Amino acid sequence: MARYQIILAYDGTGFLGSQRQASSRTVQSELEKALRKLAWQGQTVYLAGRTDTGTHASGQVAAFDLDWTHDLQDLQDALNAHLPRDMAVWEVKAAADNFHPRFDASSRCYRYRLFCASVRDPLRERYAWRVWPAVTDLAALALIWPGRHDFAAFGTPPRSGGSTVRTVISAGWQQHGDEWIFEIRADAFLYRMVRRLVYAQVAVGQTRLSAKTLLQALDEQSEVGQAARSQIPASLAPASGLTLVEVRYDDLV
Repeated sequence: MARYQIILAYDGTGFLGSQRQASSRTVQSELEKALRKLAWQGQTVYLAGRTDTGTHASGQVAAFDLDWTHDLQDLQDALNAHLPRDMAVWEVKAAADNFHPRFDASSRCYRYRLFCASVRDPLRERYAWRVWPAVTDLAALALIWPGRHDFAAFGTPPRSGGSTVRTVISAGWQQHGDEWIFEIRADAFLYRMVRRLVYAQVAVGQTRLSAKTLLQALDEQSEVGQAARSQIPASLAPASGLTLVEVRYDDLV
């Protein structure tokens, strides 16, 4: 019996999120179904992070224990043969017996894609958020997020009463024609944090909210910060534009 670490990609459109749920199609349940066809006897696979309904991944990390007597390429091929078409294993490697993809992660990176258009685009909207009126000057807003801040205005902790302080390592917007791409890396994220951050920045880009309010909302302890927090929109950017692109384990040998 050995522990394996895989990189998993999936189109989140047809999944009710990543975590196993009773009577619902999820990423975890489909991966476990494929593993059982390989004589897997485990109770659960471990994921690096939870993704919402409709959210995609190109770099989700999973781990499981399996009695496998063939090489790693054979395991990858076998898993892909049994997974549905909207999932794929891109890499398989042996892991330490105590490796945990969530608790051992040093950072995670998400990418959000949007485009500005006045008319619906059914093909693009499967993987991006159509925004109208068009946004401007998003690039400067990314400078607000790096550092250690209280992000309570932009998400909720995974556990009730948990800390809302997170360290953002890097953040940036890039524009390509009518498309904007936001990429953010942090030590961890609050529940729905990226989608809240994106929606709030779009509100600034459409002049419905000020950049100063975003900055002030990170200071939860002051009266100014609490007032700013009340102005942050509760709405979320659609899940279809979000992709988990990478999980790093920098502290592991």
